[in-house]
Amino acid sequence: MPKIKSRSDSTEDVKQARLAAAHSFRKGDRVRHKVTQKLGVFQELNLGFALPEVWVQFESEREIAVTLSCNPLELEKIDSSSQEQGTQIDNELPGVEQVSAVSVEILSELSEPEAAERHRLEQKVERAFYEAALALRELHERKLYRSTHSRFDHYCRDRFGFSQQNADLLIRAAGVIDNLKVTTNGCKFFPTNERQVRPLTKLEPDEQREVWQQALVASNGKVPSSRVVKGIVEQLKEKPLVLAKDYCQVGDIFTLVRLEGKEKKYNGCSCVAVEPRDFTVIVDVHDTTLTVKPENLNKIDSPEVHRQLPQILQRIRKVREVPGFRDRAAYAMLEHLGRQTYLTPLEEKILQVIEQDYGVVDVGREVEK
Repeated sequence: MPKIKSRSDSTEDVKQARLAAAHSFRKGDRVRHKVTQKLGVFQELNLGFALPEVWVQFESEREIAVTLSCNPLELEKIDSSSQEQGTQIDNELPGVEQVSAVSVEILSELSEPEAAERHRLEQKVERAFYEAALALRELHERKLYRSTHSRFDHYCRDRFGFSQQNADLLIRAAGVIDNLKVTTNGCKFFPTNERQVRPLTKLEPDEQREVWQQALVASNGKVPSSRVVKGIVEQLKEKPLVLAKDYCQVGDIFTLVRLEGKEKKYNGCSCVAVEPRDFTVIVDVHDTTLTVKPENLNKIDSPEVHRQLPQILQRIRKVREVPGFRDRAAYAMLEHLGRQTYLTPLEEKILQVIEQDYGVVDVGREVEK
């Protein structure tokens, strides 16, 4: 008799088909939804459902992109060349007559009530983004999502269709506009979307006001585009390059500041200069080696710190390099000690206990011998 395929076998086949389709995409791939025809960018695999799905950030007419979970079998990968080719074919279709026409604008005066109504409606459009940002900030601060969601990012995704990152950007934007409204006297125009504000969020309040005023001037008194604002911020950040060898020497001690991206977590950590290069410095921290710029270094001139810190960092790294090092308490404590410029008597005892537990010889005692 022919073997009858069970329902569980069928479900497993669908699961494997979805997984195979999901793994055919890479983060950043341009995709099209076969059903809705919406365009978006592939983000990552989503295993939170019974069958595998994927996260896709779809394009939207709003400033905030919409991130949705989709069946990977309903997506197809596209690229810019295929889009351009499709556009070119549409333009070259036979039988389509190319007609050029001269458009004539017919303008008419508004009555005083109409002009007042137009101004009122325009203000509502301009404030829509700001009002949304304020509302989102209040939802977060008062935790008004707690009756349906335990986490704010899950609430934002399910209720509004955007990620925690998008929500954070909006909330930070509200703070920037608050600053501009309170302190910028006589300003007629304020940001109307989050992208105009995004370059300002990393600046100090006085710098935010200065950049916005310059952007208004550059836009002839109109609401500036995000490109104009970003350009002025980049000009503000431009500084003459500092030769690292003129700034520090091997063995100098610093505190790390203003690091961004993956290295942001090392802000506030102490480090030792290992190799000054042309415009960068290689430094040792408690768990790795970093390449930073002179502007990321605040010098520490204390002779006592110069004596203790290199030894402290060396001791911490020796423990971390022990095969099988994975105790979470030891890990957390070494992270704490690695941010210090010196050890208190109690911290010294704790480090010694960790060293003894992992069979590591105290560097100080080793030198004395």
